[in-house]
Amino acid sequence: MKVLITGITGMIGSALATYLRAQGHDVFGLARASASARHSVSASDQLHFCDILERQALQSVFRDVSPDLAIHMAAQAFNGISWETPHTTMTTNIVGTMNFLECCREFCPNAKVLIACSSAEYGLVPPTQSPIKEERLLTPVSPYGVSKVATECLGYQYFANYGLQVYLPRLFIHVGPGHPPATAIQNFARQLVMVKKGLRPPEIRVGRLDTARDFVDVRDGVRAIMQLVDRGNPGEPYNICTGKAHTTRWVLETLIDISKVNVTVTQDPTLLRPSDEPLLVGDPTKIRTLGWCPNYTLEKTLADIFADWVSRVT
Repeated sequence: MKVLITGITGMIGSALATYLRAQGHDVFGLARASASARHSVSASDQLHFCDILERQALQSVFRDVSPDLAIHMAAQAFNGISWETPHTTMTTNIVGTMNFLECCREFCPNAKVLIACSSAEYGLVPPTQSPIKEERLLTPVSPYGVSKVATECLGYQYFANYGLQVYLPRLFIHVGPGHPPATAIQNFARQLVMVKKGLRPPEIRVGRLDTARDFVDVRDGVRAIMQLVDRGNPGEPYNICTGKAHTTRWVLETLIDISKVNVTVTQDPTLLRPSDEPLLVGDPTKIRTLGWCPNYTLEKTLADIFADWVSRVT
């Protein structure tokens, strides 16, 4: 099977490429040249440098590859950054997805298509209404969340109107080694490694610590994504989640324990967002009915993330 992955140099895209290569599939990747150094890409991957906003260049890639499975991971993928760059977030995520779907419709109309959706689409959900089921009304409260609602709606539109086999995983917070320090977990681990190596004073700067999230190890997440493609129904959203939530404070304290350093924790006002969901925990019943369950504990994932930063910080 020929698989084309947009955003192949991102954390989830690269993990998918690794998983699919191991399954014997031909992997083709698409990335912006500026993002190519964030992750190593196997020499066996046929990598195309292209911005998803450049429609003609994207058409050329699809014409050359003609994939059997097209996976759309390319996006402005960080909730926090979306507050600073709402226009870029909307343009990249909405127009880029439309360009991707138009190429699928034109060059591989019989292929399976998967679009990365997000738990940020749910917005503010009272704890009494958690864990969140897929049927819940979408009320996003961040520019990123709004862009992902539009992304999912585009996917459904192309499924309903043009018959594309579009799969819609709502990805809860995926974490794992190799991510840039744009998220709280990666930023905590990086700071702690810098303290451990004597590269910064023993102080960790943080945002809110009382929020709680459903964290998924990316290695589990890619298995869930492929289980959805193999056994799920196109046009339906599926939560990719564990059903368990951990507070940001617990994550930080666990990473501090792993690091074995003594630090002072200081709240940094620049890391606070105008709005932040206090709790996001999903109901994984639908994806579990397809035969998926997670293999990694969050403690194991955090230990791997810390070890990864030890190797990256010099």
